[in-house]
Amino acid sequence: MKNDRVWIAITMGDPAGIGPEIIVKALSHVEIYQKCIPVVIGDRAALADAIRFCNLPIELRELADVTEAKGDFGNIDFINLNKLQPGEWEYKKNSAKCGEASFQYVVYGIKQALEGKVKAVVTAPISKESINMAGYNYSGHTEIFAEYTGTDDFAMLLASRELHVIHVSTHCSLREACDRVKKDRVLKVIRLAQEGMKQLGYQNPKIGVAGLNPHCSENGLFGTEEEKEIFPAIEEARKEGINVTGPESPDTVFVKCQAGQYDIVVAMYHDQGHIPLKLSGFKYNLLENKYESVSGINCTIGLPIVRTSVDHGTAFGKAGEGRANEGSMMDAIFAGVKMAEYRKSGF
Repeated sequence: MKNDRVWIAITMGDPAGIGPEIIVKALSHVEIYQKCIPVVIGDRAALADAIRFCNLPIELRELADVTEAKGDFGNIDFINLNKLQPGEWEYKKNSAKCGEASFQYVVYGIKQALEGKVKAVVTAPISKESINMAGYNYSGHTEIFAEYTGTDDFAMLLASRELHVIHVSTHCSLREACDRVKKDRVLKVIRLAQEGMKQLGYQNPKIGVAGLNPHCSENGLFGTEEEKEIFPAIEEARKEGINVTGPESPDTVFVKCQAGQYDIVVAMYHDQGHIPLKLSGFKYNLLENKYESVSGINCTIGLPIVRTSVDHGTAFGKAGEGRANEGSMMDAIFAGVKMAEYRKSGF
């Protein structure tokens, strides 16, 4: 194995979901170990259970500190936070106990990155309901990372093999999302799009900006946000030398991005960006009741550390059954490596 591999923390996610399973499945691929030294932050009980029901020929190696990891294929190096004992949780169900455990995995991973012991944190999915049941009032990973790293300006960037999207707003009501479309925020997200795409290997990314309203408001017939908030932000970004175009009609800008006219789209709200991204990366087989492809990652841009994640949820419906697809977890690990290497190069 290469000696210059990137050290990565992988947080286990909600134990009642597919997080443990997709982690052990991803770490059963030798190519992961050719790129990085992964350390899982979680619980022995859940990881051992996942190895059992996935019937994988790999072993667990418990560490006292992440720096003890050896990164040899066939062994999963992990930190045991000992939040769960066998039989103390139930697959497919939200609970305060699993919420507490999954929250602590994330906080521990962030701490390792801030201390420089790992160069990226890759997260398996958490349940927002469970962490709120445990008393932690966050709407998702993005907000936890922002608070625990002291970050004010950040954005969610999603990537499949065919499309990249970054969001002006994410976890809020649609009514509130419309109110958040302001020039200053749109400009910040355009800048974050530039930064994020450079970390993913694009030297001069082409950025397309979606409008908020149908047909970009048809010159004010359906709203004024494009004229008053979005276009002025684009003009200012252009003056800064950013290669940005728009606003483009939301029903065509993603098609143009897939065709190569843009490298990334700035979406105005959560579902405007998530729906086309998942259509491009997820393939579901209705007859076999399973996903044949789960391609895509989620990155938080603007943090002082690298954070990537799978682009799907806890999938409680299939948890504990050994049929979850690890593709997105593998993509997230490889993206974490690429972004960490970019930062190491002195961006």
